[in-house]
Amino acid sequence: MDFLSPNITAYADAYTSPESELLYRLNRNTHAQVIAPRMLSGHIQGRFLSMISWMIRPRRILEIGTYTGYSALCLAEGLTDDGKLITIDHNEELEGFARSYWQQSCLNNKIDFRLGEAVDIVPTLDETFDLAFIDADKQNMGTYFDLIMNKLRPGGFILADNVLWSGKVVEPAKSSDLDTLAVLDFNRKVHNDPRVENVLLPVRDGIMMLRKRN
Repeated sequence: MDFLSPNITAYADAYTSPESELLYRLNRNTHAQVIAPRMLSGHIQGRFLSMISWMIRPRRILEIGTYTGYSALCLAEGLTDDGKLITIDHNEELEGFARSYWQQSCLNNKIDFRLGEAVDIVPTLDETFDLAFIDADKQNMGTYFDLIMNKLRPGGFILADNVLWSGKVVEPAKSSDLDTLAVLDFNRKVHNDPRVENVLLPVRDGIMMLRKRN
């Protein structure tokens, strides 16, 4: 995920608003206690997610891929007073870990965790979303996109994480694994979809930002 020099990364980190004390502890303890901590959004990406949420002021957010709950807290920061974030993950082992931090936040009552497979849960949701964040298994990214589009309001936004996939997207001849191919397919799919406008941002491991056309 490290595309920039360490000095540039450190400079960007220094000139980005800091994490809250709660997010700092969640970040630190994820790295200390949980397998694959690189899956955590982290400081700069977390502040980016928060900024986008504050810009949109969504009433409903859908997150696919909860992990340890860091990104959910960041996204929830910009919710309206009556807003709600629904976050979906199939890993029951991390549910208690995530909830233990949400419960320390004033945003806890705005976060609705659903345990299970997103492909099964999303079609059952009777909601219209203003913002969605895809940060789950790469081979289903295209499926998640299609499911979300059916629930997204016109003018709503989707953010999809890991669309640069540690730089493998520009070396497909060397990276023919299924996840890399799935990310390549997803990027092509959304770029060619007339229902959306898109920009690929080289933030951390790459974020695709999409706006559903009116």
